[in-house]
Amino acid sequence: MARPKHKLSSAELKAKPPGKYSDGDGLWFHKRPDGGAQWFLRYTLFGRRHEMGLGSFPAVSLKAARQEAEKWQAVVRDGKDAIKERERQNREAERNLNILADIAKDAFESRKAELKGDGKAGRWFSPLELHVLPKLGKMPVSQIDQRDIRDTLAPIWHTKADTARKAMNRLSICMRHAAALGLDVDLQATDKAKALLGKQRHTATNIPALPWQDVPAFYQSLDGGSVTELALRLLILTAVRSFPLRNIHLDQIDGDIWTIPAEAMKGRKGATSDFRVPLSQEAQKVIAEATPLARNGFLFPGVRKGVVSDMTMSKFMERRGMAERPHGFRSSFRDWVAETTNTPHDVAEIALGHTVGGAVERSYRRTDFLEQRRKLMERWALAITSQSTHVVKLEVPR
Repeated sequence: MARPKHKLSSAELKAKPPGKYSDGDGLWFHKRPDGGAQWFLRYTLFGRRHEMGLGSFPAVSLKAARQEAEKWQAVVRDGKDAIKERERQNREAERNLNILADIAKDAFESRKAELKGDGKAGRWFSPLELHVLPKLGKMPVSQIDQRDIRDTLAPIWHTKADTARKAMNRLSICMRHAAALGLDVDLQATDKAKALLGKQRHTATNIPALPWQDVPAFYQSLDGGSVTELALRLLILTAVRSFPLRNIHLDQIDGDIWTIPAEAMKGRKGATSDFRVPLSQEAQKVIAEATPLARNGFLFPGVRKGVVSDMTMSKFMERRGMAERPHGFRSSFRDWVAETTNTPHDVAEIALGHTVGGAVERSYRRTDFLEQRRKLMERWALAITSQSTHVVKLEVPR
């Protein structure tokens, strides 16, 4: 059957008086009394007549209107309602326009419960915030490919390898999160980007640590009574990580025991129990000295709000001309234990809050060696408050 000949021409459209004019094949031109005009498609499906708007004139030209009409008539011939099909496609397109910044925030919110301190320190989100979102944050996540990721992380791929690795990991989580939301994303984009970026040349280096022989002199120099100095003293005495130390709350202290909530303990994945830290007499003295400075129950408050930052303690050591960092005192303690005591391996590792043994072994071993660790930490306190650094073998009962 011959296709109907088009009835309208571009030249006559503006001069048309108000009314509805057929161009053929279901395409109509509607000129309103106010001078405005629009296109619509008239079609019949399952015995019912429908009218579908195709845009206003002259924004949509006659040629463009005919192309749209032809596209949607093909949909009708397939037995689908053109209006409903267009709505479905619009919903899908709208869903796929979710920008990465919003997806990243949603992914972060959904993972807060499994992050230390509910992610309040911002360490999970910061690699994205600093190195990915400034370039890709406003981009629809469905349009992000390996080239975009490569170009974004290439400047730090070798020079800041660990940060780049974390950023890539977080981005991969965001892409999987988007897929779980029903968005059309390339789940292999990060792996492809890694292949384009190549193997990282950067070699990881350990955090600089002060030799244990030099710890006593440094500890005894922390005599200013400031929050930073008191925090560093307790950090050294307990050999814990910076986060639980900086967030220590008076409610967590009971006599000579400091109980760190399980969620604040890094390196104890899957742990459901809190971690008890025995406090030496020297550690209790530091806590007593810091208590008057506490704010909202936090022993080491920040200058304006929150708690003292890890950067504040690091900068304090840097101003002393030191390359070492606060976290390194854990290594100082571990070296001291290995070189000057006969402490069993498991006791030494648990003193650092490390998980020891497999799941089955841990299920049978119910002790946390508190009494043995209590004696060990008392001896460590004596060692760093002593004027002498003479090595003495210390026996720790098995």
